[in-house]
Amino acid sequence: MIILRTVKNISSLNVVASILLFLTAIMAALIANSPMAPMYQDFLSQELHLRIGDFNLLSHGGHPLKMIEFINDCLMTVFFLAVGLEIKRELLVGELSSFRKAALPFVAACGGMLVPVIIYSFLVASGTPETRGMAIPMATDIAFSLGVLSLLGKRVPLSLKIFLTAFAVVDDIGGILVIAIFYSNEVSYSYLIVAAILYCFLYYMGKFGMTQKIFFLFFGIVIWYLFLQSGIHSTISGVILAFVIPARPRLDAGKYIKRIREIIVDFQISKSDNIVLTNEQIAKLKQVERASDYVISPLQSLEDNLHGMVNFVILPLFAFANAGVVFSGGGNIVGDVSIAVATGLLLGKFIGIYLFTWFAIKSGLASMPVGMNWKNIAGVSMLGGIGFTVSLFIANLSFAGNYPELLNQAKFGVLLGTIVAGILGFIVLNTVLPKLKK
Repeated sequence: MIILRTVKNISSLNVVASILLFLTAIMAALIANSPMAPMYQDFLSQELHLRIGDFNLLSHGGHPLKMIEFINDCLMTVFFLAVGLEIKRELLVGELSSFRKAALPFVAACGGMLVPVIIYSFLVASGTPETRGMAIPMATDIAFSLGVLSLLGKRVPLSLKIFLTAFAVVDDIGGILVIAIFYSNEVSYSYLIVAAILYCFLYYMGKFGMTQKIFFLFFGIVIWYLFLQSGIHSTISGVILAFVIPARPRLDAGKYIKRIREIIVDFQISKSDNIVLTNEQIAKLKQVERASDYVISPLQSLEDNLHGMVNFVILPLFAFANAGVVFSGGGNIVGDVSIAVATGLLLGKFIGIYLFTWFAIKSGLASMPVGMNWKNIAGVSMLGGIGFTVSLFIANLSFAGNYPELLNQAKFGVLLGTIVAGILGFIVLNTVLPKLKK
């Protein structure tokens, strides 16, 4: 979050993206309980076809993907690609790049994943279908939680934003591993072997200097299809793809500056007409443009390119498709699952993050970052209960198809836990953070 943009710009984008996501979720719930509900369900059930002859790219097991499956299995792969790029960047140069930096958020995230699962398991009967949703309250929504934190503006110390971002990234890693391990069907290894070969091919092409993003994305689509047919959830393909996209630019900063200076020296300014450029001038400017592209790594460039599409198109569409809680006619929305999910997000995330952070600092494993204290750690631990995107995603994997009533309860639990955690976290931080001097 600190390489391509300033923290201020990221914060403002997160606020807008969070508001859009929240409004889309509300709209989905309203439509799902209105006379438009049949149209809403019909839209999500529409079959999609993308044919080349008799071959349909948007199919699984010989059946075309429905709209809801296309959103969750295809578009969300792009979201997980963006998450993977962010994780790789954080591991290389960010807050997870060394043991000293990663220790505190890693321990906090472990507590934030473990305790909600324990609380959920205590609140549902073992051996029942309800236990399938145990991983739902594990995740923290980075964009949503940072959006709430950004509402407090300059009062929030930078270290607190970095801490929240870092433990949310570790949360994402945990969520990805859970999806890969526990939400896979019968695995077809032939597809995975071909996908592994393509990943190796992309990795070595990056080593040999290939930096064209379209090249990696084309093979990424092929790999996505292979994962879709393999039994491993297709979104995992996006995460792995991120780790074979080169993180080094073709041109380093020093050579870039030298190249630009050479071009500027040769740039001839027309004295007679400063409006229309000559062909020679245009050629020089294109050289500058190409050099500028070469100095930005494919990883950073693609992460920047995907940011707007993910936050303002894919996630709102995902929220619209998955946040439609039915309050009547679809069974009770309050049940063991909704209570367990909401409690896991509200109490589990708070207790886990705060308690494990306390242990890490008191044991000497990590030190208290400058600008942070136990009061504002309590507030940001509460914001950790904002699950939303990944929580809804795991809820859909847990209950969609065979357990519609439990899925409805899980959605309600996610929405309730997220909203209350966001409000309480904001209130706590607004109370404990120092006021700005006028």
